[in-house]
Amino acid sequence: MSRRVRQRVEEKGKNKVDSPSYPLIGDEDLAPKVQEYADWTSLPYDTVLYLFTRLNYRDRASLASTCRTWRSLGASSCLWSSLDLRAHKFDLSMAASLATRCADLQKIRFRGVDSADAIIHLKARTLLEISGDYCRKITDATLSMIAARHEALESLQLGPDFCEKITSDAIRVIAFCCPKLKKLRVSGMRDVSSEAIESLAKHCPQLSDLGFLDCLNINEEALGKVVSLRYLSVAGTSNIKWKVALDNWEKLPKLTGLDVSRTTIDHIAVSRLLKSSQSLKVLCALNCPYLEEDKSYSSNRFKGKVLLAIFTDTFDELASIFADNSKKPKDIFSYWRDLIRKDKSTDEIMLWIEWIISHTLLRIAESSNSQGLNDFWLNQGATLLLSLMQSAQEDVQERAATGLATFIVVDDENASIDCGRAEAVMRDGGIRLLLELAKSWREGLQSEAAKAIANLSVNAKVAKAVAEEGGISVLADLAKSMNRLVAEEAAGGLWNLSVGEEHKNAIAQAGGVNALVDLIFRWPNGCDGVLERAAGALANLAADDKCSTEVARAGGVHALVMLARNCKYEGAQEQAARALANLAAHGDSNDNNAAVGQEAGALEGLVQLTQSPHEGVKQEAAGALWNLAFDDKNRESIAAFGGVEALVALAKSCSNASTGLQERAAGALWGLSVSEANSIAIGHGGGIPPLITLALSEAEDVHETAAGALWNLAFNPGNALRIVEEGGVVALVHLCSSSVSKMARFMAALALAYMFDGRMDEYAMIGTSSESTSKSVALNSARTLALEHIKAFISTFMEHQIFSAGALSSAPSMLAQVSEKARIPEAGHLRCSGSEIGRFVTMLRNPCLTLRSCAAFALLQFTIPGGRHAMHHASLMQNAGEARGLRSAAAAAKMPREAKIFVKIVLRNLEHHQAESSNGKKVS
Repeated sequence: MSRRVRQRVEEKGKNKVDSPSYPLIGDEDLAPKVQEYADWTSLPYDTVLYLFTRLNYRDRASLASTCRTWRSLGASSCLWSSLDLRAHKFDLSMAASLATRCADLQKIRFRGVDSADAIIHLKARTLLEISGDYCRKITDATLSMIAARHEALESLQLGPDFCEKITSDAIRVIAFCCPKLKKLRVSGMRDVSSEAIESLAKHCPQLSDLGFLDCLNINEEALGKVVSLRYLSVAGTSNIKWKVALDNWEKLPKLTGLDVSRTTIDHIAVSRLLKSSQSLKVLCALNCPYLEEDKSYSSNRFKGKVLLAIFTDTFDELASIFADNSKKPKDIFSYWRDLIRKDKSTDEIMLWIEWIISHTLLRIAESSNSQGLNDFWLNQGATLLLSLMQSAQEDVQERAATGLATFIVVDDENASIDCGRAEAVMRDGGIRLLLELAKSWREGLQSEAAKAIANLSVNAKVAKAVAEEGGISVLADLAKSMNRLVAEEAAGGLWNLSVGEEHKNAIAQAGGVNALVDLIFRWPNGCDGVLERAAGALANLAADDKCSTEVARAGGVHALVMLARNCKYEGAQEQAARALANLAAHGDSNDNNAAVGQEAGALEGLVQLTQSPHEGVKQEAAGALWNLAFDDKNRESIAAFGGVEALVALAKSCSNASTGLQERAAGALWGLSVSEANSIAIGHGGGIPPLITLALSEAEDVHETAAGALWNLAFNPGNALRIVEEGGVVALVHLCSSSVSKMARFMAALALAYMFDGRMDEYAMIGTSSESTSKSVALNSARTLALEHIKAFISTFMEHQIFSAGALSSAPSMLAQVSEKARIPEAGHLRCSGSEIGRFVTMLRNPCLTLRSCAAFALLQFTIPGGRHAMHHASLMQNAGEARGLRSAAAAAKMPREAKIFVKIVLRNLEHHQAESSNGKKVS
């Protein structure tokens, strides 16, 4: 029976690979010489050490296990002076295995409470710097233990996420255990007591850089006692008593930089600080609403002081720090970094400024009022982030890249970005810079740069620029990374780029398909972000015919089925189902439809997903089953796995669901109902009432699928009677006369024609005499209504002047005009069986003249040259010898004028297809 295949779409490399050539016998002298075996162990020690420095700790350990020489080199203290553990599972067992190498470890970066608990087992007594994020669950006990085991600690940074479980007790332990502490930055504490701060003042005489960011309360008076402070940040901290703060902070003898961004400070407090503090050189007050209320405020009267605020030009302010006036303010960061002879004090100030600006810009980008700062972002914010991405401080680079990825996003859930901001980044050379950072050997930077590229690529112009700059190859390479965070962000970038039709083949040629499939096999469990993004990218790629073949060839069918069946994360399930739907959507152009159906567990898994509590999963699973039902074997297998019952239940439950789910639920039933057995099962299983309800939807796409399903079901007389009894005639008449979709109107008319061509009458007569009489009256009334609207529908394709001329002449040019006027282009996607075509031919002899016209109109649509299945339909008619009956119909005296003309066109179409068939064209 009938259905239409629809693709589910989200919205060339140049290097030729030559086949190897082999010398002929007798041409030995021309053959290339075999290269000698390369002995990697003979490399100079310094070369091997350099290679080791470019690996993460896990790869270093693996490489060191290859031979005795490299084992010795792999244990060199210079390789284990720093560790970045953020992308790896770092637990007690891993810490124990690394402990022997970490005796001289000086710097460590970690993520999460499990890694924090394991740090003490590294036995790194000489540790100088600890930096951690995702520290929300870290407790006083864990932090106190870390401090107690690392008395040489000079720097401790926890954030930018909130450390809600850390209290002042832990700060006191840090002060007591780490007397050499120079830098302490903690985010999101609830309260920082005077006792904790005074402990720092008493026990940490070298403490020069202190940050209590985004805290609820701090003791302002106690901070005034930390006389060693050169840099203080209280950015985002609420409930600051500014009078107390000013009375104490302006007396700090060494205070050089103060960060009060995102606080309630006003212009009066800012003026007092800049005027009263003798040592203060830089005051950062970005995104301070009370300060920004005074539009006329200026810091120019405070000579030698720098004020960084939303209303000041940051680049001009920073340029004033340097004596050289020849430099361009916009280039101030690169000017400073390129200085051969740097002033130590200025260098220290600029490093601090980089850190606090990168932190504040990220926080502003994350906040809900970011849209209110659009002018700031366009005028200097984007340029600042790009400048900071070139910092020598790794955490500043990463935070700037994250800020860049964040400030362009308008709606994260719907993946919409601010095009103006994205294009501002592109104009300032941001794409090339991000791609260079993505090629860095530092995995943390790779991850954040890839995230920014991914978000920017939502914009079509930026996506084009990314592709032109070679970004597709960069992301494809990063997707092969063994670092989960890097691979996840790279997959996200490929997902966004693959929306563009012009990028799909480039991704495949860059090895992106294989990399994405490998990601699913590499992280099958517990890596939800990787799996969703990889499957999403594969889904977009699978919408392209050529790329879909690449996906199947790379093992994508097995990977996606495994994901759909085994993964519990709804986002990954949804994208896997969408990918399978797109793989199956290419009909006869490749073998993917059958291949998906033959994959063990595919059909059963998709049927189960239609029962998911998540609407997106149900929608994509139903869409996949719809496309897969195009294949005869798949259709019967879906039914055997309970697909009829599952899809009927889905159709019943989705009357108030999204248009997408309604369309696919009805479409899947349309696909299954191609089979007579399935059609009867759907009717018996209660599938007709929900389809009638969906036929009354306001959405055009739902009209089409519901009408298509009811048309297929109406082929069976028992179903036809159920449609009448459930009020389906009114719904189909409404579609036939009112739908915006010509296809929906056409299929509604065909369903009504099936129902009232006389075959249903004998079913209506079953029962008592009175019941039969009642049914007969009801059917007569419904028949009259149906035929009236079928006739009205056909008349909309009959232009009076053309039809009048067509009735008098059978000239090809005249018939061509009628055909063009009557043609419904989308109807060419419909494929009918021999029994359906035979039913329409038989209908040409029906006593009802309207049904004759409808049958002729339908046969015209199914045989118009250029239709996807037109030659198939013509072949069915020719094999059944229908041409004679068509000629008789065209000559019949009682045949309606329009029916005669349509039949003449059908006969001409058959001749056309027969000529093409004799020329060797394949029948579809």
